[in-house]
Amino acid sequence: MKRYRIAEIPGDGIGAEVLAPATAAVDRVARHHGFAVEYDEFDWSCERYAHTGAMMPEDGLDRIRHHDAILLGAVGWPGVPDHVSLWGLLIPIRREFHQYVNLRPITVLEGVPSPVTAARPGEVDFVVVRENNEGEYSADGGRYDRGTADERAVQESVFTRTGVERVLSYAFDLAERRGGRLTSATKSNGIVHTMPFWDELVAERAASHSGVAWDQEHIDALAAKVVLDPARFDVIVGSNLFGDILSDLAAAVAGGIGIAPSANLNPEREYPSMFEPVHGSAPDIAGKGLANPLGALWSASMMLDHLGEAEAGGQLLAAAREVLAEGTVRTGDLGGSASTDEFAAEVLRRLP
Repeated sequence: MKRYRIAEIPGDGIGAEVLAPATAAVDRVARHHGFAVEYDEFDWSCERYAHTGAMMPEDGLDRIRHHDAILLGAVGWPGVPDHVSLWGLLIPIRREFHQYVNLRPITVLEGVPSPVTAARPGEVDFVVVRENNEGEYSADGGRYDRGTADERAVQESVFTRTGVERVLSYAFDLAERRGGRLTSATKSNGIVHTMPFWDELVAERAASHSGVAWDQEHIDALAAKVVLDPARFDVIVGSNLFGDILSDLAAAVAGGIGIAPSANLNPEREYPSMFEPVHGSAPDIAGKGLANPLGALWSASMMLDHLGEAEAGGQLLAAAREVLAEGTVRTGDLGGSASTDEFAAEVLRRLP
């Protein structure tokens, strides 16, 4: 029997609440399809930071380096600055393990009302491919002359040919397998060094993908078009910052951040990839049984796809989509009254 070893990091807030149904669903489809999943749980979190001064131990990355995948709940808690929790856990994992693709599917699901009139089920189905290791989220720069009239903050964006080319290759290859359309997010009319460089590399990569129709949009206009005409898009590729903003905006168009999954991928599979819902730790509802587990369930489905168990992953996602389409069991963020456990139980009931 094939066995997969997963590093499970519940994190903070609702993280543990949404991971529990996700792992239960994974275990169910795994048994049905004849493979096994083993979990090693790690308490890396803001709570750990409060007690030890570190989000994870010094050898944390080595502890999970040889796992098949990482399943993350959520990170963040009041009292711990966001840049501390992010740079103390998520960014080291993403960069050490070369998870340079952040993949976020955007689909308007049957039974999930979108706040956007033009966003209808069966018509809106695209993915945002975000460069995940460099760009605007660089550690280069600093604060200078603090407390003086000359105080200044400098944040350097770092775009390398290797970093941009590899994410563009992934995005164009993905577009070839999907609808054959790609949109590049840029701002080369205002950002005069990094964005023209990005645009040039997009054009170079497009030349070797003649089957993909592509265009580029300035990020401000693109944000408007994602809202006004979301059905026009197939694959959107953007830098770290642009992809981050666009994917959350698009998730809201699809009905809410609570349903959105994501994958931090090392496409070469030299290191484990990490899968996580987008919604964050939601301290205001933590411990109340109100969290929507769909983002975690969908992320777990993406993890199974990545592990080569696409049939099992598809079965898990299909069960969740069926519950939503029927509309009788849904969590409060989607206008229902079901608890986290009640929604999860309904999904599990539909799995073999």
